[in-house]
Amino acid sequence: RVASVLRPTPPTAVGCAVPPLDDWNRTFLLAQEIVAGPAERRQTEQAEIVRERLLHMVISRDERMLALTRRFFSLEDLLDIGRRIIGTGQIGGKAVGMLLAHAILRSASPAWHGLLELHDSFFIGADLFNTYLVQNGCWWLRRRRKIQGDYLEGAEFIRRRILTGTFPRDAEEEMARVLDYFGTSPIIVRSSSVLEDSFGYSFAGKYESVFCANQGSFQKRLEDFKSAIRTVYASALSPQALAYRKRYGLLDREEQMALLVQRVSGTQRGELFFPDLAGVGFSYNPYVWHQDIDPQAGLLRLVMGLGTRAVDRRDDDYTRIVALNAPLLRPEKGGRQYTQRRVDVLDLDANQLISLDYDELKGRLPDSDLEALRRFEGRDAAAEREARQRKQPAPPPFISLDAVLRDELFIRKMREALGTLEEIYNCPVDTEFTVNFNDDDTWRVNFVQCRPFQVRRDAAAIPDADVAPEKMIMSGSGPVIGTSRLVQVDWMILVHPARYGALPLNDRYRVARLIGQIVHHPLLSEKNIFLAGPGRWGTSSPDLGVPVTFSEIDRVSVTCEIVAMRDDLIPEVSLGTHFFSELVEADMLYLVLFPEHADTILDMSWLENRNNRLTELCPEGALFSDTLRVFSTEDVDQQIMLLRADTLAQRMVLYLAPSSAAEKGSMKKGLR
Repeated sequence: RVASVLRPTPPTAVGCAVPPLDDWNRTFLLAQEIVAGPAERRQTEQAEIVRERLLHMVISRDERMLALTRRFFSLEDLLDIGRRIIGTGQIGGKAVGMLLAHAILRSASPAWHGLLELHDSFFIGADLFNTYLVQNGCWWLRRRRKIQGDYLEGAEFIRRRILTGTFPRDAEEEMARVLDYFGTSPIIVRSSSVLEDSFGYSFAGKYESVFCANQGSFQKRLEDFKSAIRTVYASALSPQALAYRKRYGLLDREEQMALLVQRVSGTQRGELFFPDLAGVGFSYNPYVWHQDIDPQAGLLRLVMGLGTRAVDRRDDDYTRIVALNAPLLRPEKGGRQYTQRRVDVLDLDANQLISLDYDELKGRLPDSDLEALRRFEGRDAAAEREARQRKQPAPPPFISLDAVLRDELFIRKMREALGTLEEIYNCPVDTEFTVNFNDDDTWRVNFVQCRPFQVRRDAAAIPDADVAPEKMIMSGSGPVIGTSRLVQVDWMILVHPARYGALPLNDRYRVARLIGQIVHHPLLSEKNIFLAGPGRWGTSSPDLGVPVTFSEIDRVSVTCEIVAMRDDLIPEVSLGTHFFSELVEADMLYLVLFPEHADTILDMSWLENRNNRLTELCPEGALFSDTLRVFSTEDVDQQIMLLRADTLAQRMVLYLAPSSAAEKGSMKKGLR
């Protein structure tokens, strides 16, 4: 009952067949003529010239990406893409990555033809973005601010205009034909900018993706579709996107927003629609939490339902982290307590995306669909025994993916897919995928995204140092994610766990904003900053951690989460989320410290007695001087702070050393 592509051929009026016969259409018509002609004509120099022209027109101008697509995109492939483009221009990085992943796997082994879902995606060409800006009076506003150097300042005004703009009539007609093709199948409109998912920049989480449940009258569905397009267009000028571009020196680069329009992979169950499983896959595992894990085998972050819970950090839940050479080995200690509780689905009656508790989800499904979910369930044997002894009802089953992870074919093929993609890309890859099961327990996977994974793989054990206990500031074992390193810490920003926990929620937001100001103070520029605080960094819930945005802490070298907010809160290391991708891309080290563990050292007395530079850097922070402490190595008498982080051993220690150690060059001078 898995939803599948029934009609892979697009309506003929969409894409390259649309008049007038400009250079764009003339090139596609010539390609069509070559493909329809004698087979030997496809081997001619003319055919290769046309293919090369189409690669530049539609795919990319980046030579590394062109080299890949030359190997896997035939003239027929490019012609099929052209038939699916609304407007003209490149289809953008996300669309290219998706198409390339499918092409690579299908060429690698005949088995993938039966394991990969067909796709019938459409593409909104990058040129339409510029046309839309011009038609709605945004182009010159954007251009003028760029020339004047105040690009960031005027972005919000332009963004609001984009959200209320109108489309050219011919573009609306093509959108209507695409919507007619999909019928009432749910679709998703995804960003696919020209710079996105490239070898240099991922833009992970910076642009929007919008689900359209696609229900109701045709006019209602068309308006929802256009609104989704506007939302993604507007996200090109969001504060997060502009901050990312500024950080990497891309504000002067022209960023055209193409779009990828995909049928949502999944099955309709009653009035709900969702895939069985979805997730993120890395060909390289940066989190070696156990000695049996092989980083080269790859890693999955897996959830039931829509993949939104895998790529967005959800503070009310847990996801399944899977090391592909040891799939049942878990980073958490415990069973039911740390399993997924909520499932994201499309509610077709409500025409929107919702989150449901697992029991609530089952209560809304027809009886005929409940059997299909049982393959993803688990039971707590100890809790059931205890319930029987007390003559109480047995606890309900919970989401457990153990049965899937015991499927040797599934694990082998996912590992094979990631390894194949890495080999062809010649670098680690980061993918998003869905998995749907048939009634006979066979399954199909759909890779909906593939991009280079900007991770360093030079992990190595760091030689132990004989550090006297009185010299240790912090020490412990737990998640250590990033590249092993020995580095001097220049500045430390500490959020005092107990005092932060006593603050009202509004004040916790104020502390987060202060941290952003301190991190970006000129005095801390080009310095190694160690940021430590309770709970989760980047959380949306201030009762679970410090609600900073990544752009506020993007200059930080090390983030350390002190597990001290609540007894039931363990670190959810966010592998595979957009927040995590930014940590990796920035080569930021991620640490977790468990104060209650016997081998943990946390010298709060030493930390509290340092000279607090908070008001010097940020005078308005005086009210929080007890909660937020900022100090420099310069404030430590003739000593420096050294951080020794060993990814393979999953150990870290922050300790004091003689200042002469820096002069001897015994540690890395920087983290980036």
